[in-house]
Amino acid sequence: MFQTFTPTTTPEQGPPRLAKLRDRMEKDGIDGFIVPRADAHQGEYVAPCDERLAWLTGFTGSAGFCIALKDKAGVFVDGRYRVQVKEQVDTDHFTPVAWPETKPHEWLKDMLSEGVIAFDPWLFTKRQIDEIRAGLDGSSISLRPSPNLIDAIWDDRPPRPSGKVEAYPLELSGKPSSEKRAETAALLKDAGHRAAVLTLPDSIAWLLNIRGSDIARIPIVQCFAIVYDTAKVDLFIDATKLSEIETDPDITILPNDGFEAALTHLSGPVRVDAATAPLKVSDILTEGGVEIAYADDPCILPKARKNPVEIDGTRSAHLRDAKAMIDFLAWLDRQPAGGFTEIDAASALEGFRTASNTLRDISFETISGSGPNGAIVHYRVTEDSNRTVIDGDLLLVDSGGQYVDGTTDITRTIAIGSPTDEQKACFTRVLQGMIAISRARFPVGLSGRDLDALARAPLWMAGLDYDHGTGHGVGVYLSVHEGPQRLSRQSETKLQPGMILSNEPGYYREGAFGIRIENLIVVEPAPDLPGGDHRDMLSFETLTYVPIDRRLIATDLLSPGERSWIDDYHADILKRVTPSPEAEDWLKKATAPL
Repeated sequence: MFQTFTPTTTPEQGPPRLAKLRDRMEKDGIDGFIVPRADAHQGEYVAPCDERLAWLTGFTGSAGFCIALKDKAGVFVDGRYRVQVKEQVDTDHFTPVAWPETKPHEWLKDMLSEGVIAFDPWLFTKRQIDEIRAGLDGSSISLRPSPNLIDAIWDDRPPRPSGKVEAYPLELSGKPSSEKRAETAALLKDAGHRAAVLTLPDSIAWLLNIRGSDIARIPIVQCFAIVYDTAKVDLFIDATKLSEIETDPDITILPNDGFEAALTHLSGPVRVDAATAPLKVSDILTEGGVEIAYADDPCILPKARKNPVEIDGTRSAHLRDAKAMIDFLAWLDRQPAGGFTEIDAASALEGFRTASNTLRDISFETISGSGPNGAIVHYRVTEDSNRTVIDGDLLLVDSGGQYVDGTTDITRTIAIGSPTDEQKACFTRVLQGMIAISRARFPVGLSGRDLDALARAPLWMAGLDYDHGTGHGVGVYLSVHEGPQRLSRQSETKLQPGMILSNEPGYYREGAFGIRIENLIVVEPAPDLPGGDHRDMLSFETLTYVPIDRRLIATDLLSPGERSWIDDYHADILKRVTPSPEAEDWLKKATAPL
């Protein structure tokens, strides 16, 4: 059942740990050290032994980094975490820095006239380091690869994870691993590449049709792999993790500590993804005289384009998840304002999901934020922050489930008591943005960057906006945050049929309330329309079927098309989802026409 989040570091623990880091920096003759959130696999979610940023600073967000200098320490966070970071770090010793508005090289040049900044090359990609180095060009500040200084001072560092690996069956994957490997080998041959280095655990899991348990909430296994143009694979992994599955003769199992040596013996060109592989991989290959061909991880796009079996499984998972969500929302409506807390809500929701007997895990830590806590975009409730939900609050609940046939992610914002006109107006503008994405038709070849403004336009018209992307990719019983597809101003990946994305505009008023509405959608070919000129177009199928709180909708702001979309959506929910008997009457009222 639901467990409250306990930070690795409290604000008061950060300064003495920072002092220990500075002592180590002085011994090593360096002027600064960069501590990222990432691990060697560049994962958003990391194992406890890799929570270096949280251990040092107290900041627990899923993205960011710290640059510790002799007299200053900047904690770089994006718009999702600007409120959270101020609550989690000691701001007398750590200075929050708005990133990516402020680039690390810009900050370093403002802070230093000269110096040597060290970093662990296993924890940064080549692209990241190249960008910083380019920004420092012409200055007297240099970057130096280094052993990890946090590891040297972290005395009680947890052990590496050792979760078991399970086979992911064909009836769920839709394609055997042998076929995926053959297609990958053909891609490599066409590009003239002899092999590709895979460092992303979800790419390896997809390619080999395996799942793991090394990271909480994400069924991946931490490992490295080399896939050859012969369709053979070398898998570098703790062999004890594989004790419960049969391995393919074309997959050679090798120990983790053999990965570096194996890189030096490759025949090039070897494909390396400069955006995802650790810089250390490139350094080892270069030192070994192996020719490198920089190109995307060959599994990323095929993994993102879900096949019909994966999409059907995801639809089924969403319908089961919808039942749990509807049962939860009906339960929530029966609770008196002031009679339950954020933790009570999160615990109840997890209980409804667990009751299906099909839940493997939640897909991320449930966000249950009421009132001002809802304005913290990635809020994680603790015993200290837990708030009683009172009359007049908006309760933002962002949650999801890991089912063996699909991964879900849904956000609903619920009125507790009677909402104000201002809350309703803000909610409705967020809803209009979500509807705009849901109804979108667009030419083949567009990316998420081209669609992001559709979700923001209703907010912009009122002088409002939100500081996060509109949507991220989602895996199939894999990571709830999957690349490369996104609905974001930064995304240049072309949207293609089979890609699953979240559709989640929001609005956040610090100290008051937060609003987010999120459905998952999948890209599909759009049917031709009478009177059109027969262009190839794409559209979205909605996967999430859970009511939107009608009490928060200012109907006078809606266009006729938006009203019809909401009524049709609610009618579909009533047809598709069978709730528990206790929720039947609630669902009928919640899905009544506007």
